[in-house]
Amino acid sequence: MYETKIEDIIKAQNGDEQVMEEILKKNEGLTWSIVKRFYGRGHEKEDLYQIGCVGFIKAIKRFDVNFDVRISTYAVPYILGEIKRYIRDDGLIRVSRSIKELLAKIKEVQREYMMKEGREVGITELADILKVSKEEIAVALDSDRPLESIQEEAYQGNQGDGKTSKIERIRVGKDETASVIDKICLQDMINELETREKEIIVLRYYKEKTQTEVAKILGINQVQVSRIEKRILQYMKKKLMVVGES
Repeated sequence: MYETKIEDIIKAQNGDEQVMEEILKKNEGLTWSIVKRFYGRGHEKEDLYQIGCVGFIKAIKRFDVNFDVRISTYAVPYILGEIKRYIRDDGLIRVSRSIKELLAKIKEVQREYMMKEGREVGITELADILKVSKEEIAVALDSDRPLESIQEEAYQGNQGDGKTSKIERIRVGKDETASVIDKICLQDMINELETREKEIIVLRYYKEKTQTEVAKILGINQVQVSRIEKRILQYMKKKLMVVGES
């Protein structure tokens, strides 16, 4: 992958349009690799590419040359964010009033449930309480998921009580573009799963529950959890391999 020189980034930041065009041209492979993930959603490929370039330009302008990370790695969240924002604002992912109203009810139930039961309420329980389908609950919850900023602060967990931004966590002195894309692709794949599948993956790999514990929470048996989990992992592995080859 082409490595952009720091001096070229500085020139582009200072208004050298020719250098900016050269950087975009030499990194077009990266932009196209991200654009490919949005094929088949009713938008022209060239339009998505141009939107991706807007994200790359924003990354260049906001890039701190003291970052120990390549511009290609730094630009990935900006390119993805710009494309997702474009698709959302164009109407394909616009949040309707009914979804907003349902989300408000969900938050109220979540608050009351936590106060009474001392734990988070599950999707199945929310659906029963609000008399709607689990799919509607999942859509409403997903609509409330914000676009993440690479500058957003997050706790370091076991490494200390301080906070660090996402960009701090990829300052490793090497190109982690592929790793960043893989992580984002993985999150997108989880969001595309059916409600029951998503619940199993979240409980197993984010909340570290055993298959027996998951089975009890979801009201199914351990064998069913094992079978569904195996199918999901095989699907995700194959899809990640396809993304890596594109």
